[in-house]
Amino acid sequence: MAQVLVIGDDLTGSNATGALYARRGLRAVTVSDPAQVARYAHRVDVLVVNTASRHWPAARAYAAVRAVADTAGDAPLIVKRVDTTLRGNPGSELDAVADALAAPAPTARIRTLAVPAFPDAGRTTVGGLHLVDGVPLTRTAVARDPFDPVRHSRVAAVLGTQSRRTLGELPLDVVEQGPDAVAAALRASRAEVVVCDATENAHLRTVARAAAALAVEDGIRWLALDSGPFGAALAAELGIRPAVAPVRVLAVVGSVTDRTRDQLARTEAALGARWADLDPDRPDADRVLDALRAAAAEGATVLGVRVLPAGPRAAGAVPDPSAAAGILRCLAEVARRAVDELSPGGLYASGGDVAAAVTAALGADGFAIDSEVLPLAIAGRLVGGAHDGLLFATKGGLIGGPDAARDCLEHLRAAGTRTALTP
Repeated sequence: MAQVLVIGDDLTGSNATGALYARRGLRAVTVSDPAQVARYAHRVDVLVVNTASRHWPAARAYAAVRAVADTAGDAPLIVKRVDTTLRGNPGSELDAVADALAAPAPTARIRTLAVPAFPDAGRTTVGGLHLVDGVPLTRTAVARDPFDPVRHSRVAAVLGTQSRRTLGELPLDVVEQGPDAVAAALRASRAEVVVCDATENAHLRTVARAAAALAVEDGIRWLALDSGPFGAALAAELGIRPAVAPVRVLAVVGSVTDRTRDQLARTEAALGARWADLDPDRPDADRVLDALRAAAAEGATVLGVRVLPAGPRAAGAVPDPSAAAGILRCLAEVARRAVDELSPGGLYASGGDVAAAVTAALGADGFAIDSEVLPLAIAGRLVGGAHDGLLFATKGGLIGGPDAARDCLEHLRAAGTRTALTP
């Protein structure tokens, strides 16, 4: 069986959720015919099954989801994907999955984390209330949905009208205290379903980290009810990795701005990226390469070199162009030697001068453009030379928000690990 089984209630949401797992290097496939589960279950990391049950009567939706959940087998993680605005049958479908998990193991400790927040899409949960761009559900258009009007803003109330499970809430102030506080609160709660507040991606990771700890310490099997990102975060914290190891991605970053440092810090938290520091006053390619080799030997799949901020200059001193050129030459040499030695499946360069120097050092003729990851961040492949076809992405040093570098690196890793399914 796949490592993760996601059960969605509509096709677009199912596909979007599958994409979140694919960004982490997991092979994900969406099917809409339950008969296809057996065909693909052992060939992918994440199987997303769309039951198309959002607008069905609750009993029919329960039966459809239960039939899929009964195929879960030994999948380490089951996720009930719900609409980002809680339309449809989230409570009934939650019960269907929970009942299926309990049937073969009635004494197992099965609990549900309901974390419907999708911060990147403006969906947050505060004080148990689910908000769209800061507005409670009952004051948004979903309250007037012609098929499934949402009549409650409180997540527990939405679920409680349909589910037989006991419900509790985990407030934001506890989440912000960190994984240990969340784990203690979850351990103290007797609720079968705990609705967790979250307003940013860091909150999702905090809850996921606490849940993963309790899975080991208390033997709890968690069922996730979410709109996409929490399930992916929980899979990562549970140690779910691609059956085929993700390709290694190498990054070369020359910018020393605060924005760049913030972006690289996000890659450490989200991707486990390992960065070797280049001293701008004494650029030493051998020292950087030693650090990259060590990170690779320890299993890092996202690794790179970054430039430390320069030391303080005397008042009135003018920047030395030759020093900047020396740093650029060192970065290009590191890239050339690291590509030859570490054989990355993808290469990321931040800064126009860095991208040009790296391209030249690798003997490439140019760059074949495939897509735009985000404005002014382009992905494609090197053209010509010994590394023709190597996945390559570039971004300006001052471009993008806090997650821009993460998005580029995730794009390269997913593109490199994507494997065509054979019949």
